[in-house]
Amino acid sequence: MDYANRHDQALAGTFERREADWRCGAVVYQVLVDRFAPSADLDAKRHLYPAPKRLRAWHEQPRAGQYLADAKVWSHEIDFWGGDLASTASRLDHVQGLGADVLYLNPIHAAYTNHKYDALDWTAVSPEFGSRDDLRALADAVHARGMKLVLDGVFNHMGRNAPAFQQALADPAAPTRAWFDFNDTLPGGARAWFRAQNLPEVVMEHPAVREHIHAGANSVVRQALRDGVDGWRLDVAHDIGFNLLEDLTRSAHAEKPGSLVVGETWNYPREWFPSLDAVMNFTVREVLLRTMRGQIPGPVAARMIQRVVDEAGIENMLRSWLMLDNHDTIRLATALPDPAARRLAQVLQFTLPGAPNLYYGSELGLAGGDDPEMRAPMPWDQVSDDHPELRWTKQLIALRRAHRALRVGELREITSARLLAFERHTDRVADTVLVLANPSDQPVEDHVLVANSKIMNFSPLRDLLTGEPSPIVPVAGLLGVTVPAWGVLVLSPDTAPIEGYTTYKRVQ
Repeated sequence: MDYANRHDQALAGTFERREADWRCGAVVYQVLVDRFAPSADLDAKRHLYPAPKRLRAWHEQPRAGQYLADAKVWSHEIDFWGGDLASTASRLDHVQGLGADVLYLNPIHAAYTNHKYDALDWTAVSPEFGSRDDLRALADAVHARGMKLVLDGVFNHMGRNAPAFQQALADPAAPTRAWFDFNDTLPGGARAWFRAQNLPEVVMEHPAVREHIHAGANSVVRQALRDGVDGWRLDVAHDIGFNLLEDLTRSAHAEKPGSLVVGETWNYPREWFPSLDAVMNFTVREVLLRTMRGQIPGPVAARMIQRVVDEAGIENMLRSWLMLDNHDTIRLATALPDPAARRLAQVLQFTLPGAPNLYYGSELGLAGGDDPEMRAPMPWDQVSDDHPELRWTKQLIALRRAHRALRVGELREITSARLLAFERHTDRVADTVLVLANPSDQPVEDHVLVANSKIMNFSPLRDLLTGEPSPIVPVAGLLGVTVPAWGVLVLSPDTAPIEGYTTYKRVQ
């Protein structure tokens, strides 16, 4: 007999649709191609790094350099370690072994610097990284493992050395003159992103620019999707604005239905949909880090996160990337040097709604301060089955993959006076996951309200981090809990019959 109640029936098909959408709740692994894996053919590539560029040894660490006035870049922006698309493909066993669903590459288009945020030509792969054929081969290899591939689109600006900009700079009648906002009163003679002269901004409203980037049949966005790419992460999407982003997203979906367009928006996420499919969730990241530092009480953090999800929409948040660090921030191990606080933040990253974004090396506890220290080469000599941080990361990813509610479930705050507590749930009680976190240096005893009508009185709960039964007993929606300092309980109802009996016998 079907025991779905009227509330369950109203949700019929919702969670199945989310599970069928690869973008919802995916685990994203982020890679800087130059720093991820050493090239197998480095000697044959040395000519691609002419002075003042420098090719570093893999064991060397990036350090801040000096500003090169002629090139208008910092010297550390043209230090290279020599990784490429082929070497990235050679390490897909590691990415898949973690349990990742998506490989996200920082920019790979032709550019002068190592980070490639100064595009010379959006249509070409930077020669240090390989060719379009190498990109197609990587896409095929990623897909063969059941994963997806997302590229970084840097369309708000180009590099000063881009032929399109240099031609326009030299000739006011050049066809690309209208692509840029020239003004002799500005440093470098043109509007530049964040006033960095090496990054002249593009007039994205111009019809020819829109045609080239996304609107045309052979545009940058559409061609990459035809080549096997599954989505785009858009750099500084907040600078592009709502309307232009919506046009680009519409073009991507027209080329490949179900593709992903995720925007780097450092502001509150509520109004960025449907201009984007997803955002990089810097708001929840800030809430988590400030909570771990004692700047926001746990219950306030829970209310903040619930508000974000309610106002931005659960569907949008499930697709949005939740990261604790990336190529633009200090590494998590540096931001939260206390291992207990760091691990608590990671549990929350993998249990809150969203697509956890794991920055390469973070699975090893790699440290790194401000740019360029957070962009160190991947320390492959540390990768081993007994590495404690790697084992912990795999445990969290496995936990997420094993529990439907963590991937595609709703969020509901658990009422607590002292804890950061929430519930992930679907239309099935057995999917429910309760998370009760204590972001403080003192143990907490509390009585919390779990507003889930299906969790039965005196029914057993299981601790998902240990796999053991929990001594905590639900009574009329209330739980009495003790959570150690920097500890977290991740609990789920155990609905299995005991000696042939379960109080869940007529509940879906």
